Order: sequence, then C-alpha cells, then structure tokens
Amino acid sequence: MGRPTIEDPAGKGPVGQFKDFFRLHWTRGDAGADTPEWVWHFAYRTWLIALLFKVLGSSWDESWHFKFQRDDLAAPHLINTVGTGIAVVLVAIHTFTGMAVTKRAQRLLQVGLAVFLIAAPLDVINHRVNGLDLTAWSASHALLYLGTALMIAGLIDGWASAGPRGKARPWILGGLWVFFLENMLFPNGQQEYGVLELRSCMPNGVLTIDTCYAERSLLEFAAEQIGRPVDYEAIKQFALPIPDWVYPMWGIGMAGLVLVAAAKTIGLRWAATGVAAAYVAYRAVIWPMLVVADFPPSTVPFYLVFVGLAIDLVRRANLSHTMEAVVGAGVVTVLGHGALHLQEVTIAAPPIAWWSAPITFVLLAGFWWLGKPVAQWFNERQAAVKVSV
Repeated sequence: MGRPTIEDPAGKGPVGQFKDFFRLHWTRGDAGADTPEWVWHFAYRTWLIALLFKVLGSSWDESWHFKFQRDDLAAPHLINTVGTGIAVVLVAIHTFTGMAVTKRAQRLLQVGLAVFLIAAPLDVINHRVNGLDLTAWSASHALLYLGTALMIAGLIDGWASAGPRGKARPWILGGLWVFFLENMLFPNGQQEYGVLELRSCMPNGVLTIDTCYAERSLLEFAAEQIGRPVDYEAIKQFALPIPDWVYPMWGIGMAGLVLVAAAKTIGLRWAATGVAAAYVAYRAVIWPMLVVADFPPSTVPFYLVFVGLAIDLVRRANLSHTMEAVVGAGVVTVLGHGALHLQEVTIAAPPIAWWSAPITFVLLAGFWWLGKPVAQWFNERQAAVKVSV
C-alpha cells in the first residue's frame, strides 16, 4: 500500500478530514456500517481529545473544590463542558451514520451519554438543595462516573471488536484504558486531596486554620453544615469524610480489575504496567501544575504501578483461568498493599484500614474469575444477534 496522497482524506489534516467526512459519508446508516480506516482513526482521535478535556477539567475541579466553594460556572466546569460537547456531537454522528461503531458499542455510547446528561443537572440540584457536597463519593457524582464509564467502555468495545488492525491499534486501546482507569479511580481523589488538606491545617501538629489550603469561608461553610465551629473535627469531616477501608479496597481492587481487562484487550506483554504508569505519570505532572497556579496538591498513587506489574507478571505464567484469578488476586493484594505502605511511610498516602486487605483479595479473585464467563456470555449474545440479523 502506498502512502496516502493529498486527495486521499487519510493524508489530510483534521479540518480536511472533518470536511471530507461530511461530504463523503454523511448518510443515514445502521450500526456497523462499512467504515474506511481513516474514518475510524479520525473518530477515535477526536474521542481521545474529548476525553482529555474531561480529564483536565475534572482534575482541576477536584483541586478547586478543596479551596473554593462551589461555582457552577467555574473554569474547570467549562473545560469539562467542552469535552462533553464534543462527546454529544460524536455520539450523534455514530448514531446517525452507524460508522466506526458496532451495535453494542453504539448502545453503550447512547446509554452512557444519557446517564451523564441526566446526572449533570441532578448534581446541580443536589448542590442547590444540600449545599456543599465536596465528597467525590456522592450519588450524583457516581452517576457522572457511570455515564463516562459506559461511554468509554463502548469505545473500547467498538475499537477492540471492529476497529482497524495496525500499529495504532494497541495505542488507541491503551489510551482509552488510561481514561477508563482515571474515571474509575477519580473518587479516590477525595482522600488523596483530603489527607494533604488536613496536613496543611496542622503545621507542627498544631491546628492553624490560616495555613489551610481551603479558604476560611469554605471551612466555615463546611463546619456550619455539621453544626460545629471550625475546629479539628470539622476540618477532618470536610477533608476525610470517607471510611479508611474504602481507599485501599477501591484503589487496589478496582484498579486491579480494570488493569486485568486492559491487559487482555490490548494484548501486549506489559500492557497493565503501561496503562498504570501512564495514569500515574499524568497525576505526577498535573499536581505541580495546579500548585504553581496556587491550587491544593494531592498525593499521587504511585503504588498503582505495582498493581499493574503484578498483573503482567502473573499473566506471563500462563496459568489456568481459575489459578490466574486466585494467584493474580494474591500477588496484586500483596504488592499493592506493600507499595501503598511504602508510599505512606516515605511520601504520603491517605489513611488506610489494613484489615481490608483479605477482603480485597477475595473480591478481586471472584470478579477476576467472573470476567471470562461474563465476556463469553456477551460475545455469544452478540454472535446470536448477528446471525438473527
């Protein structure tokens, strides 16, 4: 195959490809419509841009709310809105043309976008009714994560099952899995910001409100909500309202499940480690940028690299599915908690309930094992749909 010419859309820039897509392919079609390779790449590159806006906005937003009271038109929300707007346009294009998408992927994109668009105004209403809702673990926030997760899952499914083969294939999948991991671990940011927020108020072990990252008006508002003065208990409730067992179980258990799925779909030897390292690298870059802009910092979950490494090492052993799930969950639990403890004593980490480690092991092993039969069931169902059609 020769190199694309300037007349070939594959050889043009984003603007040229955008124009050519609407000129050549803007026709009604069903999901799974024949799609040129350049359209697949153009669509998914645009999706990655949309997700990048989402991640940048959400990263800034979480730091913002550890300093200021809520503001619906805050800059982070506007950045997030850009990503959402691009996503709305892309889902509409996939739905109308049926291109660069399978039927199952299209349904996931549609449902995910619907959940997200319903959750956004519900979150605003929640804040209007209940006032400050800083915790990332609230119900309205969970719907936002769910909607985003469904959309990214649809993209992963579409690219993995029907996308073009070639050098870009694992890189696109890897990028999508990094965004999926970020979305699933975003709630843990509550504790990762909160532990440093509380520390900023306790220089030399003495409560000094003027040194807190959060503005005093925010601390007073948060304290008023629980009927207390701005004291240690009020600030702790503001910064770290989540039980100590949540952080390690979600951070190691959920990250383990996501990275196992990523490794199996990407197919490269060190895929889980690569996805985890890319996410950690992003977190390591974004926090000093926020600090330079005078926003609160967070701890960086460096331990996640060891979770990915554990998964890749176990998968190289070529164990049976059951043994892989049991051994893999064990290695992930041990390495993950060991790295988390090392981070706690050398740098900083949120409060940890170490007794939760055995529960994490059991849950991770069970869901790891369930992954194969569940995937087989979905694939058989998809095949049956294709036959009936």
